[in-house]
Amino acid sequence: MRNHSNRPLFKRLAALSLVTVAVGVSAAGGANADAPKTGRAEVIELQLKDLEYESVDLGKAGPSLGDMSVYCATAVENGRDVGRGAGTSQVVYVDGGKVTSQAVITIELQRGSLTMQSLRPDEASSLDMAITGGTGAFKDARGSVRYWDINTPKERLRAEILH
Repeated sequence: MRNHSNRPLFKRLAALSLVTVAVGVSAAGGANADAPKTGRAEVIELQLKDLEYESVDLGKAGPSLGDMSVYCATAVENGRDVGRGAGTSQVVYVDGGKVTSQAVITIELQRGSLTMQSLRPDEASSLDMAITGGTGAFKDARGSVRYWDINTPKERLRAEILH
């Protein structure tokens, strides 16, 4: 005769294994449900005009850690004023003639605002910035913004926003 005393234990272990697998699959499905869904991409192209700019030399004379630039401008789309932008750059690295700043900019439009930031070498005439937040229609925005002709009357930007 066979010993059937191990059969209930085997059934319980098999059932426990199936429950464990089911819970694991359910949890993995739940994690995917919370993952950001790829949404639509929106492109905004703006010119920045009437730029106001001020440099603040802090600490020792000349480029040094902590020096700041403060700026603001009117955002123009197709010849029409659509908002304003403002920001600061603070010097975070100086090596001889090379200066790098941490730039933070907010563009405020009728539908909401976009905030972005990046490191910027002083000699750069173009700059890519990460979108770090937003409000209104842009509250869940992410993406990047490219600036050209920085600190000139032709300064412009192209924002590629993922919603």
